[in-house]
Amino acid sequence: MKVTEAEARDIVAALRTGAVPHSGLHHFATGVDSLVRVVDEELEDVARGAGSGRAKWIRGEYGSGKTFVTRLLCARAREKGFATAEVQISINDTPLHHLETVYRRLVERLATPAEGVGAFRAVVDGWLFEVGEEVTRLKGLPEDDPAFAAAVEERLEDKLAELSARNPAFAQVLRAYAQAQAAGDMGVAQQLLGWLGAQPHVDRSVTSRAGVKGAVDGQAALAFLRGLLLLLRQSRHAGLVVVLDEVETLQRMPAPTREKALNALRQLVDMLMNGELPGLYLVVTGTPELFEGPKGLKALSPLYQRVFTRFDAEPRFDNLRAPQVRLPPFDVGRLLEVGHKVRALFPARETGRVQGTVDDRFLEGLVGRVTEGFGGKVTVAPRLFLRELVDVLDRVDQFPDYSPHQHYRLEVDEASLRPEELAARRGTSAVEGEPEAEPPPSRPARRLEG
Repeated sequence: MKVTEAEARDIVAALRTGAVPHSGLHHFATGVDSLVRVVDEELEDVARGAGSGRAKWIRGEYGSGKTFVTRLLCARAREKGFATAEVQISINDTPLHHLETVYRRLVERLATPAEGVGAFRAVVDGWLFEVGEEVTRLKGLPEDDPAFAAAVEERLEDKLAELSARNPAFAQVLRAYAQAQAAGDMGVAQQLLGWLGAQPHVDRSVTSRAGVKGAVDGQAALAFLRGLLLLLRQSRHAGLVVVLDEVETLQRMPAPTREKALNALRQLVDMLMNGELPGLYLVVTGTPELFEGPKGLKALSPLYQRVFTRFDAEPRFDNLRAPQVRLPPFDVGRLLEVGHKVRALFPARETGRVQGTVDDRFLEGLVGRVTEGFGGKVTVAPRLFLRELVDVLDRVDQFPDYSPHQHYRLEVDEASLRPEELAARRGTSAVEGEPEAEPPPSRPARRLEG
């Protein structure tokens, strides 16, 4: 499929700042076709089986493209009718052992093909709309029929009964949301929706109307995830893809907190294996240290055993259907291929002149300069290489007399580099010797009652 000008501009705008684009990734993806095909097959299995869920653990060094690949997989999943959510794990903002926070971020970043990111309300409203559509489709009742309202109420209760079997509180609040919507009480409806998404500080007077108390906290978050999965299925979505990115940050937590985070991961995996999260495709990313280091998955043997995958010396024979897969590191050839694709999609005023000026000889020289600046480590070079390439393309596009062979000089501002890039440039380790994070202040546990 040919890249549109709007896609090209969005891609280049992201690369210009050193970020991973949110769309159009298939236009310049390289080296991941086989993995994408396998994940496509697994997503089809998840979509077909009401009781199935899967997990895929993606390991790769910094710069191997973990975020790129998971974003590409999410885009493909949405094309297949899945909702998706990318959750970046961090010590302070989204710690893995606070499941209610992970669930809240998941809801905040829920994306669908029609709505993009922030689609939770649209999903709930679409679920309510589907109730009416089913009444019309199954019973042949138009909206202006006097029996339509009663039939909708009956059908709504049938769906809520199925939800209630998994999570009574989730169903109660959905019912209250539907009632508030019907009454035109948008303020109450919005707060109820916030409570379903684990937002804090929802007024008690609002939750009492739904017959629930407390907040979506701790283990209750997993029950609400089950409710969300069923809600998506009932509103004709194929399922939900959840990405937990940068999970390796748990290695920098104090030992007791790290153990809680690992146990949270094990619980998710066990629930998937037991068929308790139907429709969920979980993707977890991390560096090799997460999978093999003493402070990673090996620190919890049951989790490590569930995820363990044997890798041979020859990566091209890796079993991509295994629970754990590894991304190939960038090499010079792959970096050049990406450079060619980005040059081809660049939205220039004079395409022929720009592509002819930023020729293959310059691309090869730029790869050499950038990797040399990082001690020959191609694996950490892609972000800077693409940022520099877009900058040169911009200059050639704007200034007809700009010659990259004559005028371009690579100047690296170390303050603009990420820790892993700076470590490669200086020949040091990005994480060695980094102190463990201080444990967060304790909070009194609150139980959810419904």
